[in-house]
Amino acid sequence: MKRFRRFSLSPAILFSAGFFLPALFLPALLFLAGCTTTPTPETQQPTLRYQPVAWQVLPGWSQDALADAWPAWQMSCRALLKKDANRAVWEAPCRAADAVDSGSTEAIRTFFEDYFQPWQVLIEDNGSVTDRGLITGYYEPLLAGSRAPDARYRYPLYARPADLLTVELASLYPELEGKRVRGRLVGNKVMPYFSRAEIDHGAAFTATPLYYVDDAMAAFFLHIQGSGRLQLPDGAVVRLGYADQNGHPYRAIGSVLVQRGEIDRDNLSMQTIKEWGRQHPDALPALLDENPSYVFFREVLPPAPGSLDAKIDGPIGALGVPLLAQRSIAIDRLFLPLGAPFFLDAVDPNGGAPLQRLTMAQDTGGAIRGGIRADFFCGTGKDAGEVAGRMKETGRLWLLWPKEAALPKTR
Repeated sequence: MKRFRRFSLSPAILFSAGFFLPALFLPALLFLAGCTTTPTPETQQPTLRYQPVAWQVLPGWSQDALADAWPAWQMSCRALLKKDANRAVWEAPCRAADAVDSGSTEAIRTFFEDYFQPWQVLIEDNGSVTDRGLITGYYEPLLAGSRAPDARYRYPLYARPADLLTVELASLYPELEGKRVRGRLVGNKVMPYFSRAEIDHGAAFTATPLYYVDDAMAAFFLHIQGSGRLQLPDGAVVRLGYADQNGHPYRAIGSVLVQRGEIDRDNLSMQTIKEWGRQHPDALPALLDENPSYVFFREVLPPAPGSLDAKIDGPIGALGVPLLAQRSIAIDRLFLPLGAPFFLDAVDPNGGAPLQRLTMAQDTGGAIRGGIRADFFCGTGKDAGEVAGRMKETGRLWLLWPKEAALPKTR
C-alpha cells in the first residue's frame, strides 16, 4: 500500500549541492554512496536479534480471536509460496493450513503452536538491549474526487511520470539489496526528480492526472497513506494504489509545526495537523512544501466477487496482497521478514486497552524504520482514520517462524 514509505536512498542525497555527473558515471557514484553508509566502530548501528520464548510468554495469545486473522495468513501464504527463495521455509505450514478449520480459533491456535516457534524481537544498541519500539497506525482514506477538474475539484492526483528513473542498487552491488535511487535524465546528466514544491508550483512536470480531489490536506494525507478510495460525483467509488515516489526524503509536517511552536508535541496527531490547516489556509501550501516527498498513484481494479480478496476488501500492500483491517502491519523489511506472522503487544488508543493480537507483516514504509517498529492497519474510512491518527504507542513484537527453519538474516 504504502506511499512515501518505499523511499530508501534518494537522488537528492546522492546529487546534493548541485553536484551532477554524466549518467555514464552513475555506477561509480552509487558505489561511493553505498560505501559512505558503512558504520565505523564509533557509530555502530543498532542490531536486531531474536530470543526464543514459550507460547505462554506472549501476552494475550490464549485470548486472541485467531480466526479473525486467518484470512490474512492465507493471503501471506499465497504470496510467500510464489517466491522461490521462501518456498522451502513456508511450504509445510502453508500446505498444512489447508486442512485447518478456519472458523475455529482453537484449531488455529493448535496449528500455530504445532508449526511455529515464537521469537521475541530485541534490539541491541551500544551494549543495551530493549524489547520495545514504536507502534503507529495507518488507514485507507475515503476522499471526494472527480475525473475532471472544476472549481471544487482542484487538486490533482498523478499517475507515475514517464520520465521518473529508478535504479535498483542491488543490480550493481548485491550488498545494497533493497536500496534504490530515483531521478530524471536531463541530457546526459542524472538529476533529482522534482520535489513536491516544484510539482505543485509550476515545474516542467508532465505526468498525467488520474483524478482530482477537493481538499489539499486530504490529498497530502493520501500521499502519506499511499492508497485510498475516491467517491465520485455520480456515487461510484474507485480505489487508488501506490505506483511510485519521487525519491525525495519524507519530512513530517507535524514535526515542523512542533518546532515552530504551532502545536504542542504532546497534542500532535493527524487530527490536530488537519485542524491547523483549516485555521491557516493561506499558510497551508508552504507547510505542505516542507515535505519534498511526493507519491504517484495507479487505479486498482476491484477484486472478483466472492474471492478471498473481496472478503478482505483492503488496499494492496507491499507483499502484493490486500490488507486485513486490524490484522495487517507494515514493517521495515531491512530488519524483519515481509509476509511472516508477528504477535503484537501494544495499546489501543481508544481507551488504552491492551492491543494484543496475531498480525501479518504485509506492508512496508520509508517512515517505518527499525527492528521493533510497526504500522498497524486500522481499516478504511473516517473512523479508522480517527484511530490511526491518534496511534503512537510503545509496543513489542514476536516473530512466529516455522520450526526447524533457519531464522531470517538480521541486521
